Amino acid sequence: MKSSVNLSAGRSYLAIPGPSVVPDQVLQAMHRASPNIYAGELVEMTETLIPDLRRVARTRHHVAIYIANGHGAWEAALHNTLQPGDRVLVPASGRFAIGWSEMAEALGLEVEILDFGTTAPWDLARIAEVLEADREHRIKAVLGVHVDTSSSIRNDVAALRRLLDAAGHPALLMADCIASLGCDRFEMDEWGVDVMVAACQKGLMVPAGMSFVFFNDRAAAARAALPRISRYWDWSPRANPEMFYQFFGGTAPTHHLYGLRAALDLIHAEGVENVWARHAHLARAIWAACEAWGEDGPLRMNVPDPGLRSNAVTALHMAAPNGTRLRTWLEQNLGLTLGIGLGMAPPDSPEWHGFFRLGHMGHVNGHMIMGLLGGIDVGLKALDIPHGQNALARAAAVLAAS
Repeated sequence: MKSSVNLSAGRSYLAIPGPSVVPDQVLQAMHRASPNIYAGELVEMTETLIPDLRRVARTRHHVAIYIANGHGAWEAALHNTLQPGDRVLVPASGRFAIGWSEMAEALGLEVEILDFGTTAPWDLARIAEVLEADREHRIKAVLGVHVDTSSSIRNDVAALRRLLDAAGHPALLMADCIASLGCDRFEMDEWGVDVMVAACQKGLMVPAGMSFVFFNDRAAAARAALPRISRYWDWSPRANPEMFYQFFGGTAPTHHLYGLRAALDLIHAEGVENVWARHAHLARAIWAACEAWGEDGPLRMNVPDPGLRSNAVTALHMAAPNGTRLRTWLEQNLGLTLGIGLGMAPPDSPEWHGFFRLGHMGHVNGHMIMGLLGGIDVGLKALDIPHGQNALARAAAVLAAS
């Protein structure tokens, strides 16, 4: 008979794909009285954030900070470069690309979606056909999600730039790196990205509430050509402020800034490329365990090809309602919270309860990942969900390998 003892006391583990685990150093930096917002330490510290944000994004260009979530960054990117009636192309491989397209439609933009489903990356040949057929260059921007948090697919942003260049197409290339920044390799300047959007609550390890829009000179020229723009969303004073308050369009998000300073210190002390390598190694351990569980049971990773998987999030499914059963049991009995499935099935359908996601982004290390996997293994056994054996041994072998 299974034990009825509840084992959830102690520090809980939020293993969802954002908000991610917040480091103690970030929490400690934020645990302070409100500072002066007109002069002194906060003003001086904020100046140091800009070059360090650029280092994470791998760009020498501009960054604007918004007191907003990722949806706010989406809107800011569109507001600063486009106007109603402009056409955008959106290659989609998950729910968040669709969400960005819906934001564009709400702003009066004409949207063309190339929907490749939730289990496949962009079809680059199909995108090339659309770009080459647009001889009048009606498409003003291509909105590409680097890692779609819903499907865990990682798309090839550099290849998208090569398609635009091969077609001689002047459209701006915009990349959503909300799930990938600080987790999966991203090279803004090297890959020719004009606009990149990100948020603080995933790979940057800060509680949700700030987002960022990085943009190059081509995008700045598009902003300069607009007849008007919302005073709040305008990125020009945020990226080139004459007074401190212009960084934020008003009062600074004081405690988030202290947290961000601590998080950037952690990232740069480790080294951005080492951060990418750590995420890749931990992800391989997770995949090894998932593959073992799936050998004798219904569990499957959403992305079969390891080369197309994100190192920050893994989307999974098994026979409904076992996804929801597993998540509920783990949270109630072990203090381990997994992510819900998003965009993989309608929320009101029975199939929705077969999907779930693992977040492995930001402040994670080997023992945390082994704890996550061990918890799942316990849950599968407690609920009598069929699964293959030796998952933990396979994950341990991956982590043990140099």
